Amino acid sequence: MAADTPDVAAAASDHIPVLLDEVLKTLIPPEADLHGAKFVDATFGRGGHSRALLARLPGDARLLVIDRDPDAIAVAQQLAQKDLRVSVCHARFSELAATLAQQDFAGVQGILLDLGVSSPQLDEGARGFSFRHDGPLDMRMDSSSGETAAQWLNHAEEREIVEVLRNYGEERFAGRIARAIVRARPLTTTQALADTVAQAVPQRGPVKKHPATQTFQAVRVHVNQEFSELEVGLAAAFELLAEGGRLAVISFHSLEDRVVKHTFRSWTRPPAMPRRVPLRHTQMTTAATDIAGPIRAGALELKHNPRARSATLRVIEKKAQHG
Repeated sequence: MAADTPDVAAAASDHIPVLLDEVLKTLIPPEADLHGAKFVDATFGRGGHSRALLARLPGDARLLVIDRDPDAIAVAQQLAQKDLRVSVCHARFSELAATLAQQDFAGVQGILLDLGVSSPQLDEGARGFSFRHDGPLDMRMDSSSGETAAQWLNHAEEREIVEVLRNYGEERFAGRIARAIVRARPLTTTQALADTVAQAVPQRGPVKKHPATQTFQAVRVHVNQEFSELEVGLAAAFELLAEGGRLAVISFHSLEDRVVKHTFRSWTRPPAMPRRVPLRHTQMTTAATDIAGPIRAGALELKHNPRARSATLRVIEKKAQHG
């Protein structure tokens, strides 16, 4: 094995999957017949959820693992060599339908989407996701393609930067920060961006979080087109589920969770109708049933994994009469 290849054993011990017990309890229906079942982990990361899921599945079940991060795919391929139930694909959420078609993976019983940035991505300074580790200002989930955060920030108009910071980071000082970024260009490192933001944001009282937190989130979301990817991925995942199949999504900030909540609500609640329209309750059909959520980490998990504090799990089940 090459020295720079992520090791599956090391990944298993270093990465703590969030809400693991809750995912297993809600993604797999009670007393479900799992023989020949097909599951998808659409955000493999370092495989914590996948390995736990495999421990519950029989020998004739199949698990398709997907990620857009080449490092995650390297770990997944090692797992696939050890477990023949596992298939691996390097793909984005927006490619989910095509990916499952290529793998002949119709009629899926469960799909998991674990959103956001994984711990290994945050902890590796070279990936450029965190202001806590100085490194190149990259932030791409797929480091093999696309525009980096530095490339975008160094050519974007000030007005565009303001919109991104407001829309994806809910940053109240978006105007100040955008002006400071334009003045400081070219920016090439995470430390340079973090310092630029910190100098632009007025400090009042004790600082509870780094002033660049929302800026880093917003730039990352924009660079990776996370919301458009999520919207397409949710729709594709639901369509690919078998009747009675379940979709579980873990989000990590309020904007992500809002997209998931509203999308799930459109499937689990009947459309709003004028009050005088003569429809019976049985005629108000829905495509899915709420199974769980919002579920958040308990005190014990937070003690061992503080990064789980912002995680929210929602799960729905596709109704048999849908379609």
